[in-house]
Amino acid sequence: MQSKTPITFIHIFFIFFSLLFAIPFLLVIAISFSNEQDIIREGYRLIPQHFDLTAYKLVFKNPDQVITSYMVTIFQAGFGTLASVFVMSLCAYPLSRPNFTWRGPITFFIFFTMLFGGGLIPTYILNTQYLGLGDSIWVYIIPSLANAFHIIIFRTFFQGLPLSIIESAKMDGATEWRIYWQMILPISKPVIATLALLNLLSKWNEWFNAMVYIRDENLYTLQYLLQRILLQAEFIEKMAEELPAGIDVSLFEVPTETVRFAMAVVAAGPLLLVFPFFQKYFAKGLTIGSVKG
Repeated sequence: MQSKTPITFIHIFFIFFSLLFAIPFLLVIAISFSNEQDIIREGYRLIPQHFDLTAYKLVFKNPDQVITSYMVTIFQAGFGTLASVFVMSLCAYPLSRPNFTWRGPITFFIFFTMLFGGGLIPTYILNTQYLGLGDSIWVYIIPSLANAFHIIIFRTFFQGLPLSIIESAKMDGATEWRIYWQMILPISKPVIATLALLNLLSKWNEWFNAMVYIRDENLYTLQYLLQRILLQAEFIEKMAEELPAGIDVSLFEVPTETVRFAMAVVAAGPLLLVFPFFQKYFAKGLTIGSVKG
């Protein structure tokens, strides 16, 4: 009978190892609820010396704007991820079929876009003057519908599926669309979940497109709004340092350090609730392409 002692040590090791990943996150939460002056005097602590909500009051000073930015981010991340996964899988499915004549040239064309890009200025002109996406929520979704690397990953996974499934379905009279929708997608959950999570993380952290294309405050993403709040806080703090003597500097003090951590909690919180739904597929999805290229 195999001894359980080694297994116990393995469990203890991984519990300890997991705590090493949890402590930094708990530290971020603790700092966000700490007093700015306590951090300046004593540094970071897992348990706040004085519980303080000043950082969150500053972040939510304009709650309507924060909620609006949350809604924009949720829509562009959620709908954008669903649309991207659908378009990329639909593109990759025919490329995985050996009887598709043009799969070689098209795959090379997709791969070529990973090596060279059009540049920021041509992309800006295309999106604003030709596609009319400037100051529109669709600028978050349409230009990023397809990712060349993710299409190749989809294609690699589809190539690993048994051809007998497709051949038997065609013998029963199923169309290509029905094979793709009712047979290929249901057995492709690992790759779909993995790439959906990667797309969701990328779109949730979106701020660059908002900075370049968006002027309407109602279309700001959460990340860009939080960045603007931090820049304003840092500007006020810098102005306070340059005030002449005799003026009460405390009126201009802004907790920029705790605000950074409060913004991290506000921005990352919702994704912590989403990740467990992808976790059981994520480990299997990460191995896609490790055997067959």
